[in-house]
Amino acid sequence: MIALLSVGGFEVLVIILVFLIFFGAKSIPGLARTMGRASRQFKDASQEIQRELNDTTGGIKKEIDEHKKAFDKLTKDD
Repeated sequence: MIALLSVGGFEVLVIILVFLIFFGAKSIPGLARTMGRASRQFKDASQEIQRELNDTTGGIKKEIDEHKKAFDKLTKDD
């Protein structure tokens, strides 16, 4: 899997040539814009999900901390 992520200069050149052959020089900027927008939307969505998870788990963590403090107080009183 890691070997797939290591792309050298020659491989990048081959990928660019394949894009030029299949899509043509005129459509590449449009494709790049579309890919950039999709990437941004994906990033925004993942940040929103992380924010919601943090909000949800933050409330649960607060409740756990309150119960822990109450339990610690009860054990210290004994």
